Amino acid sequence: MTTRTLAVVSAGLSQPSSTRMLADKLAAATAARLAEDGIEVKIVTVELRDVATDVMNNMLTGFPSPRLDAVIESVTGADGLIAVTPIFTTSYSGLFKTFFDVLDNTSLTDMPVLIGATAGTARHSLALDYAIRPMFTYLHSVVAPTSVFAASEDWGSGADTVKTLPNRIDRAAGELAALMLLSDRSSLVRDPFALDPSFNSTGGFQAS
Repeated sequence: MTTRTLAVVSAGLSQPSSTRMLADKLAAATAARLAEDGIEVKIVTVELRDVATDVMNNMLTGFPSPRLDAVIESVTGADGLIAVTPIFTTSYSGLFKTFFDVLDNTSLTDMPVLIGATAGTARHSLALDYAIRPMFTYLHSVVAPTSVFAASEDWGSGADTVKTLPNRIDRAAGELAALMLLSDRSSLVRDPFALDPSFNSTGGFQAS
């Protein structure tokens, strides 16, 4: 059976977190869609709150800790990515943005990505299109057309009747699954020199 690796990045700060809940539902729906095509899915979930100190130290020093390096490898080496952030002050959280800032800006090229966000009110839903989608476009990722926003009311009893959030999750998952079917990123051996010519044979970057 063919296997695809799905990385799930959640920037929720609380525990339990509605951000993590949405990320898990998106991952499960994507895995179910891929299973329909005979694809086994390995899900790797990253809670950014667990590596927040490592992310900030990397930003300050320019070097990832072994723990953060393993996280970065698991995300950049996947066949697909689900990235979900809470919305703070009308945009992605600082932790979410900082994590993607410390990645090499070519490491997510052609990566199928499904974006999601959570907030207390639906008024923040446009942040997905004016803040989060442009960031992944800049990183040359392939972003699924449907993004998923979940406000507080989407988790209430009304959601069980209206089915708006489940419908959006199912549609977005189908789009990501279709993109992941064509992806073979996790089977590729990435050459740092090919990504950046300033990376020398000793494993470092040449001074410019």
